[in-house]
Amino acid sequence: MACLLVAVTLSTAQAADRALRMAYDIGDIATLDPHRGSSHVDRAIADMLFNGLVRVPPGQANISTVEPDLAESWEVGDGGKRWVFHLRHGVMFHPWKDHPAYEMTADDVVFSLEKAMDPKTSAYASEYDGFTVKALDRYTVEIDTAQPVSETLFLAKVMNYAGGFIVSKKAYEDLGPDGFRLHPVGTGPFMFKDYVPKERISFVANERYFRGKPKLPGVELLFMPDVSARGIGLRTGELDLIQGSSEESWVKLMRSYPGISVKVFGPGSASILFLNTKSKPLDDIRVRQAIAYALSRQAVVAAIGAETATPLYAPFPGEYLPGGLTTEEVRAKGLDYPTDIAKAKALLAEAGYPDGISLDVVHTELAVMLRPMENIQAQLRKAGINLNLKVVDHPTFHSLIRKDASQIVHYMAWRPNADVFLTRFYDSSSDITAGSKPDTNFSHYSGVDGLIAEAKATTDARKQAELWKRASVQILEDLPAIPVFQGRVAMGVRDTVDLGYDLDANLAFFIPITETVYLSD
Repeated sequence: MACLLVAVTLSTAQAADRALRMAYDIGDIATLDPHRGSSHVDRAIADMLFNGLVRVPPGQANISTVEPDLAESWEVGDGGKRWVFHLRHGVMFHPWKDHPAYEMTADDVVFSLEKAMDPKTSAYASEYDGFTVKALDRYTVEIDTAQPVSETLFLAKVMNYAGGFIVSKKAYEDLGPDGFRLHPVGTGPFMFKDYVPKERISFVANERYFRGKPKLPGVELLFMPDVSARGIGLRTGELDLIQGSSEESWVKLMRSYPGISVKVFGPGSASILFLNTKSKPLDDIRVRQAIAYALSRQAVVAAIGAETATPLYAPFPGEYLPGGLTTEEVRAKGLDYPTDIAKAKALLAEAGYPDGISLDVVHTELAVMLRPMENIQAQLRKAGINLNLKVVDHPTFHSLIRKDASQIVHYMAWRPNADVFLTRFYDSSSDITAGSKPDTNFSHYSGVDGLIAEAKATTDARKQAELWKRASVQILEDLPAIPVFQGRVAMGVRDTVDLGYDLDANLAFFIPITETVYLSD
């Protein structure tokens, strides 16, 4: 740690003339291809290097705020099956190696989206089933869908997130997949400079960026898994911005140091307990209800900290996503399952388990997930519900839960819209063992398939949101899963950093470093 900090030390007196230095909780990166990356660090990097046809503005997370990015405008035809995008003129791709910068055209957009649609070159291909794309002229692109798609769902697929990033066709063909993986070329405010494995990745300003020359000359992102090391770097001024801890004690500690602020924002990962409805005794709704009544979300949140977590009562929160239920809506329907140990025991007895039950649970060793689960374990024990936790490393956890090895799966994740939440976690097609496209339906649930399909098929945003709400209500009644808490993101920032925009939220758990960010003396 000390060697790394010494290596990156710069005088804070030169702050305005140097690259911003930030550190994330990661040991290394696997790819810089935006269609392959999936972690918050992958997306933080992609956000600096690439653009989408549209974007959610920096500091926002709601799809309703979407605005033009590489496209100046678009129109929809054929009942939501034909989308035509008109591209900005004069947008330049970064130079690479001996190749100069060149203007982005429709050919690059077609290439990028076809790459995103191909499972051989993209982790997001399933998002584009039934999509075709073609260039109408140098600056016009047409995307056609087999079925009508609402604006809410469609724009999420072409924005600055996941498969929506536009890459350089010429650079990808020149470098090849392996070369592009470690030398990405996009249109964003910063350009790839170099990469040192297990240490850092560096970027320089794109002076020809279409939104204006960045105020920072560059950015360095350091790989630093130790949160204490990151904290020391921030305190000494060797780092400007760091990924923090979700524990409120860390937030309070860092705020006690002069010259440092902690930005806490949402949405973070949603913590949910998925119950295997095909496994006894969880196949009995009364047992699932007993678990819900035995759980105190408030106690879990109190252990984490009220600033970095809030109780979650809906399958996905209406506070962030259209079509989600708010806490007030859940309570109004009587589906919040307030803590009641006596009721939990009575339900178990009614189901034929007066002496309680034991459940086998495989769990990751990651502290951010394990600590809340240990809290839940202690709570449920009071109602006679014993969780036999088998703690394994994170890759093994992901492998075992997809083999049906855990009666309860504690999963923490975020998805960009209601359809993705519902499809991936609750549609039978995503069943981990029996689904046509196995994904993360750990509960083997099929109770909202029809509502999910009907919502996909409508282009009426209001009707779509109502269908998603109905699906959420049905899930809370059937209880294939129990929402626990909604996390929030905490990042430490020196007071010399000015973002140049208001940070209210972010879709992927990072602070966007845009052309407006600058360092003051």
